[in-house]
Amino acid sequence: MSDQKCHEEYIRRIHKVQDYIEHHLGKSLSIEELSNAAGFSKFHFSRIFQGMLQEPLAHYVNRIRMENALFLLAHRADKNMTDIAYELGLSDSAVFSRAFKNFYGVSPREYRKEYSKNCKDSFLLSEYNKDTAKKELEGNLFPVIGQITIANMEEKQVAYVRHIGTYESLAIAYGGLMQSLLDYAKNQHLLVDGQNLPLAMYHDNPEFVEASQFRTSLCLTVPENIRIQEDGIFGMMKLEGGLYAVGHFQIQMEQYSDAWNYMYQEWIAGSGYVPRNSYPFEVYCNNPYANESHIHEVDIYVPIEPILF
Repeated sequence: MSDQKCHEEYIRRIHKVQDYIEHHLGKSLSIEELSNAAGFSKFHFSRIFQGMLQEPLAHYVNRIRMENALFLLAHRADKNMTDIAYELGLSDSAVFSRAFKNFYGVSPREYRKEYSKNCKDSFLLSEYNKDTAKKELEGNLFPVIGQITIANMEEKQVAYVRHIGTYESLAIAYGGLMQSLLDYAKNQHLLVDGQNLPLAMYHDNPEFVEASQFRTSLCLTVPENIRIQEDGIFGMMKLEGGLYAVGHFQIQMEQYSDAWNYMYQEWIAGSGYVPRNSYPFEVYCNNPYANESHIHEVDIYVPIEPILF
């Protein structure tokens, strides 16, 4: 195996363990469990992980838990400290409180209180084209309005290639990454007319995560009866089923941030739903460069669940 192929295989395995951590935060996540998910020996896995991501494994797992805690404290007032502790794989609220304060320097109760008090001035949930969005918002709070439907989606398998970094660097790399994913899918005979939806999944909430650590998976859905052969930087994962708010938008490139902000700031407040602790994604429904006005037809999927009073 060439040095390049070997490096790509290591990247793929690190992505697999990242996916495993995301979907098993409610478990203890032992070194044995994580090394098995990555396909590495437990005696070497921690060093490999740190070498690839420049972050110790234990710190990474704790950081992902604490970033999820920020979301739950800010947006899920129906969950108490014990609920959040269990959801994050911690034994009780006291352990959660210590871990949170050690990481952020403030208790979770204090954070929730301060966020609630200042939420009207909170960060816009999408950072796409944020300078353009801020200029437009000065004169019109929601310059883009979409049609929202509720969908109960079945789990889907996807082939993906992952980008780690800011949305600005993603915009630069997007064309090359998506083309490489399409070439891979063609070579692996994964393409079926009308059944391969291109989408981007956002693993991190920009409200709570450092921009340089944003993880974005560019994906193609693949019918369940077709086996995806993982190769190099290309992997397979499941798109979580369940209830989603689906925003249908026809927008210009610079209006993506407005569409996301409309869903999270305008629609959801009066919807009777709250965000579910899962990952939103965009489905691209057309080729915007095939029409003169370059209109993007995009569906934004936000995972939700009913408010419990």
